[in-house]
Amino acid sequence: MPMQAQQIEDLLRESFPNARIVVEGDDGVHMSAMVVDESFRGLNRVQQQRAVYAALKGKMDGPAGELHALALTTKAPD
Repeated sequence: MPMQAQQIEDLLRESFPNARIVVEGDDGVHMSAMVVDESFRGLNRVQQQRAVYAALKGKMDGPAGELHALALTTKAPD
């Protein structure tokens, strides 16, 4: 079953409660997300993105994952 933008945001919000989160996409399979959170300060992009993928709790794992593709932008606040 494809994931909706609000479901993705809810999962991300559990791990990043104070983040600015924008999730877009309407097909439930190919989505984009921007996560801006203070916890990313001092981390490189790979570390930031790993943290986001961990927050998705396996929803992108393997061919049977509910979320097929997520274009991801992460950064610390300016």
